[in-house]
Amino acid sequence: MTVERTENPRAQIGVTGLAVMGSNIARNFARHGHTVALHNRSVAKTDALLEAHGDDGDFVRTETVEEFVAALQKPRRVLIMVKAGEATDAVIEELANAMEPGDIIIDGGNALYTDTIRREAALRERGLHFVGAGISGGEEGALNGPSIMPGGPTESYEALGPLLESISAHVDGTPCCTHIGPDGSGHFVKMVHNGIEYADMQLIGEAYNLLRDALGYDATTIADVFSEWNTGTLESYLIEITADVLRQTDATTGKPLVDVIVDAAEQKGTGRWTVKSALDLGVPVTGIAEAVFARALSGSRTQRAAARGLA
Repeated sequence: MTVERTENPRAQIGVTGLAVMGSNIARNFARHGHTVALHNRSVAKTDALLEAHGDDGDFVRTETVEEFVAALQKPRRVLIMVKAGEATDAVIEELANAMEPGDIIIDGGNALYTDTIRREAALRERGLHFVGAGISGGEEGALNGPSIMPGGPTESYEALGPLLESISAHVDGTPCCTHIGPDGSGHFVKMVHNGIEYADMQLIGEAYNLLRDALGYDATTIADVFSEWNTGTLESYLIEITADVLRQTDATTGKPLVDVIVDAAEQKGTGRWTVKSALDLGVPVTGIAEAVFARALSGSRTQRAAARGLA
Protein backbone atom coordinates (compact mmCIF):
# COMPACT_ATOMS: atom_id res chain seq x y z
CA MET A 1 0.00 0.00 0.00
CA THR A 2 1.15 3.54 -0.77
CA VAL A 3 -0.68 6.54 0.67
CA GLU A 4 0.91 9.94 0.17
CA ARG A 5 0.34 13.63 -0.32
CA THR A 6 0.19 14.98 -3.85
CA GLU A 7 3.62 15.77 -5.24
CA ASN A 8 3.77 14.16 -8.67
CA PRO A 9 0.71 13.47 -10.80
CA ARG A 10 0.72 9.70 -10.77
CA ALA A 11 -2.92 8.66 -10.24
CA GLN A 12 -4.65 7.13 -13.27
CA ILE A 13 -8.12 7.92 -11.94
CA GLY A 14 -9.69 10.03 -9.24
CA VAL A 15 -12.84 9.20 -7.30
CA THR A 16 -14.83 11.82 -5.43
CA GLY A 17 -17.84 10.99 -3.26
CA LEU A 18 -16.71 8.24 -0.92
CA ALA A 19 -19.96 6.80 0.35
CA VAL A 20 -20.23 3.02 -0.01
CA MET A 21 -20.57 2.95 -3.81
CA GLY A 22 -17.77 5.45 -4.34
CA SER A 23 -15.48 3.75 -1.83
CA ASN A 24 -16.08 0.33 -3.33
CA ILE A 25 -15.40 1.41 -6.89
CA ALA A 26 -12.22 3.22 -5.75
CA ARG A 27 -11.11 -0.01 -4.10
CA ASN A 28 -11.95 -1.92 -7.28
CA PHE A 29 -9.68 0.37 -9.32
CA ALA A 30 -6.88 -0.05 -6.77
CA ARG A 31 -7.23 -3.84 -6.71
CA HIS A 32 -6.72 -3.84 -10.47
CA GLY A 33 -3.40 -2.03 -10.18
CA HIS A 34 -4.54 1.53 -10.82
CA THR A 35 -3.33 4.32 -8.55
CA VAL A 36 -6.43 6.12 -7.27
CA ALA A 37 -6.66 9.70 -6.03
CA LEU A 38 -9.31 10.06 -3.32
CA HIS A 39 -11.39 13.11 -2.47
CA ASN A 40 -14.46 13.70 -0.35
CA ARG A 41 -16.08 16.82 1.03
CA SER A 42 -15.55 15.28 4.46
CA VAL A 43 -11.90 14.27 4.78
CA ALA A 44 -12.96 11.89 7.54
CA LYS A 45 -14.52 9.59 4.92
CA THR A 46 -11.27 9.54 2.97
CA ASP A 47 -9.33 8.62 6.09
CA ALA A 48 -11.90 5.99 7.06
CA LEU A 49 -11.51 4.32 3.66
CA LEU A 50 -7.72 4.33 3.94
CA GLU A 51 -7.81 3.03 7.49
CA ALA A 52 -10.10 0.13 6.64
CA HIS A 53 -9.04 -0.75 3.11
CA GLY A 54 -5.77 1.02 2.31
CA ASP A 55 -4.11 -2.34 1.68
CA ASP A 56 -6.26 -2.85 -1.42
CA GLY A 57 -3.73 -0.92 -3.53
CA ASP A 58 -2.14 2.46 -4.16
CA PHE A 59 -4.12 5.53 -3.12
CA VAL A 60 -3.32 9.23 -3.08
CA ARG A 61 -4.94 11.06 -0.17
CA THR A 62 -6.11 14.60 -0.96
CA GLU A 63 -7.97 17.22 1.00
CA THR A 64 -8.78 19.95 -1.54
CA VAL A 65 -10.09 19.83 -5.10
CA GLU A 66 -6.92 21.54 -6.30
CA GLU A 67 -4.76 18.90 -4.63
CA PHE A 68 -7.05 16.18 -5.99
CA VAL A 69 -6.79 17.40 -9.59
CA ALA A 70 -3.03 17.91 -9.29
CA ALA A 71 -2.60 14.25 -8.34
CA LEU A 72 -3.95 13.02 -11.67
CA GLN A 73 -2.10 12.05 -14.82
CA LYS A 74 -3.22 13.79 -18.02
CA PRO A 75 -5.73 13.56 -19.46
CA ARG A 76 -7.19 13.74 -15.98
CA ARG A 77 -10.04 11.33 -15.29
CA VAL A 78 -12.36 11.96 -12.34
CA LEU A 79 -15.30 9.75 -11.40
CA ILE A 80 -18.09 11.47 -9.46
CA MET A 81 -20.16 9.28 -7.14
CA VAL A 82 -22.53 11.74 -5.47
CA LYS A 83 -26.29 12.21 -5.20
CA ALA A 84 -28.02 13.11 -8.47
CA GLY A 85 -29.25 16.65 -9.03
CA GLU A 86 -27.87 19.87 -7.61
CA ALA A 87 -25.09 18.10 -5.72
CA THR A 88 -23.76 16.68 -8.98
CA ASP A 89 -23.87 20.08 -10.68
CA ALA A 90 -21.98 21.65 -7.78
CA VAL A 91 -19.20 19.04 -7.87
CA ILE A 92 -18.93 19.25 -11.66
CA GLU A 93 -18.52 23.03 -11.53
CA GLU A 94 -15.88 22.83 -8.81
CA LEU A 95 -13.91 20.23 -10.75
CA ALA A 96 -14.27 22.01 -14.10
CA ASN A 97 -12.83 25.19 -12.63
CA ALA A 98 -9.69 23.28 -11.61
CA MET A 99 -9.28 21.17 -14.76
CA GLU A 100 -7.88 21.79 -18.23
CA PRO A 101 -9.11 21.19 -21.79
CA GLY A 102 -9.04 17.50 -22.66
CA ASP A 103 -9.69 16.34 -19.09
CA ILE A 104 -12.59 13.97 -18.42
CA ILE A 105 -15.33 14.15 -15.80
CA ILE A 106 -17.38 10.96 -15.36
CA ASP A 107 -20.73 10.92 -13.56
CA GLY A 108 -21.27 7.41 -12.24
CA GLY A 109 -24.55 8.15 -10.46
CA ASN A 110 -28.13 7.53 -11.59
CA ALA A 111 -28.55 10.87 -13.35
CA LEU A 112 -31.50 11.83 -15.51
CA TYR A 113 -30.19 11.50 -19.06
CA THR A 114 -31.45 14.95 -20.09
CA ASP A 115 -29.31 16.43 -17.31
CA THR A 116 -26.36 14.53 -18.75
CA ILE A 117 -27.05 15.94 -22.21
CA ARG A 118 -27.09 19.45 -20.74
CA ARG A 119 -23.89 18.92 -18.77
CA GLU A 120 -22.04 17.36 -21.68
CA ALA A 121 -22.88 20.30 -23.96
CA ALA A 122 -21.84 22.86 -21.33
CA LEU A 123 -18.50 21.19 -20.60
CA ARG A 124 -17.79 20.64 -24.29
CA GLU A 125 -17.87 24.42 -24.73
CA ARG A 126 -15.16 24.63 -22.06
CA GLY A 127 -13.01 22.03 -23.78
CA LEU A 128 -13.74 19.30 -21.25
CA HIS A 129 -15.13 15.82 -21.83
CA PHE A 130 -18.17 14.74 -19.84
CA VAL A 131 -19.16 11.09 -19.61
CA GLY A 132 -22.43 9.90 -18.12
CA ALA A 133 -21.76 6.31 -17.08
CA GLY A 134 -24.46 4.01 -15.79
CA ILE A 135 -23.03 1.58 -13.23
CA SER A 136 -25.04 -1.52 -12.41
CA GLY A 137 -24.49 -4.10 -9.71
CA GLY A 138 -24.99 -2.14 -6.52
CA GLU A 139 -22.41 -1.97 -3.76
CA GLU A 140 -21.16 -5.52 -4.30
CA GLY A 141 -20.84 -4.99 -8.04
CA ALA A 142 -18.95 -1.74 -7.55
CA LEU A 143 -16.36 -3.67 -5.55
CA ASN A 144 -16.18 -6.93 -7.45
CA GLY A 145 -17.19 -6.08 -11.01
CA PRO A 146 -20.11 -3.95 -12.20
CA SER A 147 -21.72 -3.58 -15.59
CA ILE A 148 -20.73 -0.14 -16.89
CA MET A 149 -22.56 1.90 -19.54
CA PRO A 150 -20.53 4.99 -20.48
CA GLY A 151 -21.78 7.57 -22.95
CA GLY A 152 -20.10 10.80 -23.99
CA PRO A 153 -17.58 11.73 -26.68
CA THR A 154 -16.02 8.84 -28.57
CA GLU A 155 -12.50 10.19 -28.08
CA SER A 156 -12.95 10.20 -24.30
CA TYR A 157 -13.40 6.43 -24.37
CA GLU A 158 -9.91 5.98 -25.78
CA ALA A 159 -8.44 7.23 -22.50
CA LEU A 160 -11.20 6.03 -20.19
CA GLY A 161 -12.34 2.73 -21.70
CA PRO A 162 -9.40 0.51 -20.71
CA LEU A 163 -9.74 1.61 -17.07
CA LEU A 164 -13.48 0.94 -16.93
CA GLU A 165 -13.20 -2.35 -18.80
CA SER A 166 -10.53 -3.60 -16.39
CA ILE A 167 -12.78 -3.22 -13.32
CA SER A 168 -16.04 -4.34 -14.92
CA ALA A 169 -17.59 -7.77 -14.69
CA HIS A 170 -16.45 -10.19 -17.39
CA VAL A 171 -18.51 -12.89 -19.07
CA ASP A 172 -16.63 -15.48 -21.13
CA GLY A 173 -13.66 -13.12 -21.15
CA THR A 174 -15.65 -10.16 -22.46
CA PRO A 175 -15.91 -7.03 -20.26
CA CYS A 176 -19.40 -5.84 -19.36
CA CYS A 177 -18.50 -2.35 -20.50
CA THR A 178 -18.69 -0.65 -23.87
CA HIS A 179 -19.10 2.85 -25.27
CA ILE A 180 -22.88 3.26 -25.55
CA GLY A 181 -23.02 6.44 -27.62
CA PRO A 182 -23.02 10.25 -27.38
CA ASP A 183 -23.96 12.58 -24.48
CA GLY A 184 -26.76 11.08 -22.35
CA SER A 185 -26.99 7.65 -23.98
CA GLY A 186 -25.18 5.82 -21.17
CA HIS A 187 -27.50 7.18 -18.52
CA PHE A 188 -30.51 6.54 -20.78
CA VAL A 189 -29.59 2.85 -21.04
CA LYS A 190 -29.04 2.65 -17.28
CA MET A 191 -32.42 4.32 -16.71
CA VAL A 192 -34.21 1.74 -18.87
CA HIS A 193 -32.18 -1.04 -17.20
CA ASN A 194 -33.45 0.12 -13.82
CA GLY A 195 -36.99 0.40 -15.14
CA ILE A 196 -36.86 -3.22 -16.27
CA GLU A 197 -35.56 -4.14 -12.82
CA TYR A 198 -38.60 -2.40 -11.29
CA ALA A 199 -40.82 -4.70 -13.34
CA ASP A 200 -38.76 -7.77 -12.37
CA MET A 201 -39.08 -6.95 -8.67
CA GLN A 202 -42.80 -6.34 -9.01
CA LEU A 203 -43.23 -9.74 -10.67
CA ILE A 204 -41.23 -11.38 -7.86
CA GLY A 205 -43.36 -9.58 -5.26
CA GLU A 206 -46.60 -10.70 -6.89
CA ALA A 207 -45.32 -14.29 -7.15
CA TYR A 208 -44.49 -14.23 -3.43
CA ASN A 209 -47.94 -12.84 -2.64
CA LEU A 210 -49.68 -15.61 -4.61
CA LEU A 211 -47.60 -18.33 -3.00
CA ARG A 212 -48.29 -16.95 0.48
CA ASP A 213 -51.93 -15.82 0.27
CA ALA A 214 -53.34 -18.14 -2.40
CA LEU A 215 -51.42 -21.34 -1.60
CA GLY A 216 -50.73 -20.67 2.07
CA TYR A 217 -46.99 -21.36 1.87
CA ASP A 218 -44.78 -20.12 4.69
CA ALA A 219 -41.60 -18.10 4.09
CA THR A 220 -39.27 -21.11 4.19
CA THR A 221 -41.35 -23.05 1.69
CA ILE A 222 -41.50 -20.04 -0.62
CA ALA A 223 -37.73 -19.72 -0.32
CA ASP A 224 -37.41 -23.33 -1.51
CA VAL A 225 -39.64 -22.53 -4.50
CA PHE A 226 -37.50 -19.52 -5.47
CA SER A 227 -34.32 -21.58 -5.07
CA GLU A 228 -35.75 -24.19 -7.43
CA TRP A 229 -36.70 -21.50 -9.92
CA ASN A 230 -33.16 -20.20 -9.73
CA THR A 231 -31.85 -23.49 -11.15
CA GLY A 232 -33.79 -23.08 -14.40
CA THR A 233 -34.69 -20.45 -16.96
CA LEU A 234 -35.62 -17.96 -14.22
CA GLU A 235 -32.08 -17.96 -12.83
CA SER A 236 -31.09 -14.43 -11.81
CA TYR A 237 -29.48 -12.49 -9.00
CA LEU A 238 -32.87 -11.13 -7.93
CA ILE A 239 -34.40 -14.61 -7.65
CA GLU A 240 -31.33 -15.80 -5.74
CA ILE A 241 -31.36 -13.04 -3.13
CA THR A 242 -35.15 -13.32 -2.73
CA ALA A 243 -34.70 -16.91 -1.63
CA ASP A 244 -31.90 -15.85 0.72
CA VAL A 245 -33.99 -13.08 2.29
CA LEU A 246 -37.00 -15.36 2.80
CA ARG A 247 -34.84 -17.71 4.87
CA GLN A 248 -33.80 -14.99 7.31
CA THR A 249 -35.29 -14.87 10.81
CA ASP A 250 -35.68 -11.70 12.86
CA ALA A 251 -33.48 -12.05 15.96
CA THR A 252 -35.83 -10.05 18.17
CA THR A 253 -39.22 -11.58 17.36
CA GLY A 254 -38.26 -14.96 15.94
CA LYS A 255 -40.57 -14.29 13.01
CA PRO A 256 -39.54 -14.51 9.35
CA LEU A 257 -37.66 -11.30 8.57
CA VAL A 258 -39.92 -10.61 5.58
CA ASP A 259 -42.90 -10.29 7.96
CA VAL A 260 -41.09 -7.76 10.15
CA ILE A 261 -39.81 -5.43 7.44
CA VAL A 262 -42.11 -2.45 6.91
CA ASP A 263 -44.05 -2.91 3.67
CA ALA A 264 -43.16 0.46 2.17
CA ALA A 265 -40.82 0.61 -0.82
CA GLU A 266 -38.92 3.74 -1.80
CA GLN A 267 -37.71 4.76 -5.25
CA LYS A 268 -34.86 6.88 -6.57
CA GLY A 269 -36.59 7.95 -9.77
CA THR A 270 -35.16 5.85 -12.58
CA GLY A 271 -38.29 3.73 -13.00
CA ARG A 272 -40.46 6.84 -13.04
CA TRP A 273 -38.13 8.49 -15.58
CA THR A 274 -38.39 5.39 -17.78
CA VAL A 275 -42.18 5.54 -17.81
CA LYS A 276 -42.24 9.29 -18.49
CA SER A 277 -39.79 8.87 -21.38
CA ALA A 278 -41.86 5.99 -22.77
CA LEU A 279 -44.99 8.16 -22.67
CA ASP A 280 -43.17 10.93 -24.53
CA LEU A 281 -41.99 8.45 -27.17
CA GLY A 282 -45.29 6.56 -27.43
CA VAL A 283 -43.70 3.28 -26.32
CA PRO A 284 -45.87 0.93 -24.21
CA VAL A 285 -44.05 -0.18 -21.03
CA THR A 286 -47.08 -1.37 -19.09
CA GLY A 287 -45.21 -3.72 -16.76
CA ILE A 288 -42.74 -1.02 -15.72
CA ALA A 289 -45.53 1.54 -15.32
CA GLU A 290 -47.56 -0.74 -13.04
CA ALA A 291 -44.42 -1.45 -11.00
CA VAL A 292 -43.87 2.29 -10.51
CA PHE A 293 -47.49 2.77 -9.47
CA ALA A 294 -47.20 -0.16 -7.05
CA ARG A 295 -44.17 1.46 -5.42
CA ALA A 296 -46.07 4.72 -5.08
CA LEU A 297 -48.94 2.86 -3.40
CA SER A 298 -46.49 1.00 -1.20
CA GLY A 299 -45.04 4.24 0.13
CA SER A 300 -48.49 5.57 1.03
CA ARG A 301 -49.06 3.41 4.11
CA THR A 302 -51.45 5.86 5.80
CA GLN A 303 -53.71 6.05 2.75
CA ARG A 304 -53.65 2.26 2.34
CA ALA A 305 -54.68 1.80 5.95
CA ALA A 306 -57.51 4.32 5.49
CA ALA A 307 -58.74 2.49 2.37
CA ARG A 308 -58.94 -0.73 4.38
CA GLY A 309 -60.79 1.06 7.16
CA LEU A 310 -57.88 0.60 9.57
CA ALA A 311 -56.92 4.24 10.07
